[in-house]
Amino acid sequence: MDKRPIGIFDSGVGGLTVLREIIKKVPAENLLYFGDTANFPYGTKKLEDVKMFVFKIAEFLYSRDVKLLVAACNTASAAALDDLRSSFNIPVIGVIEPGAKAAVKVTKNKRIGVIATEGTVKSAAYDKAIHKTDKEVSVFSRPATLLIDYIEKGVLDGRQLEIAISECISPLVGQDIDVLILGCTHFPLIEEQIKACCNDGFKIISSAEETAKEVARILCLQNIENTSGVRASMVFFETGFQSRFLEIGKRFLGDDIKEIIRVDLGAQT
Repeated sequence: MDKRPIGIFDSGVGGLTVLREIIKKVPAENLLYFGDTANFPYGTKKLEDVKMFVFKIAEFLYSRDVKLLVAACNTASAAALDDLRSSFNIPVIGVIEPGAKAAVKVTKNKRIGVIATEGTVKSAAYDKAIHKTDKEVSVFSRPATLLIDYIEKGVLDGRQLEIAISECISPLVGQDIDVLILGCTHFPLIEEQIKACCNDGFKIISSAEETAKEVARILCLQNIENTSGVRASMVFFETGFQSRFLEIGKRFLGDDIKEIIRVDLGAQT
């Protein structure tokens, strides 16, 4: 039995989709969530800068005795996952590898689309992860910065969002994809809207759901599951002053999120 918490982090609220799926898979686990809202968005920043932010967050969570780290952000995973794994003596899980493996497993025509941040697309992280499993798959990636901005502002439905989704995904549909990876943890918040705009023409892979499956697998494999039977706790942190973290979080976590503790990462070493 291991009652230590799992640490989960993202640049904003998107990683809450991963947290929600983790709750479904391993409801007994205590969770710490960190949203770096002061530095949002990561996707338009240099990967070396993202790596610096990520290590400060990881050190903050590690100092609180987490037993596992989840980089619930595709850009953070692309920028720092390997270095995190070599720097901390606990398991570190990203969101790119689980989604890539799931997509390769279900594609029939070996044509996979990816929507992600600009940083993730430029890093070609999904291309590398997919080709690591199957070199014959063709990958078509599109940055979707506008969709992420809408979600972070709480625009989760409406005609404006539908138009943005259509403009983003139509070029991928034109490439005859049969699988679409939601390559940003924000996107599961608008998964139903994406399905509605695309007439279910392809299989959608949620990086949040696949990452939660990997978390459950690693906890079992390493024998670090919490089997105490005590009600799990959740604590939320953020760096920004004027984000809509609490408001958006309540829309899909309800009363499970009551307050956000502000942290100054500049004070961390």
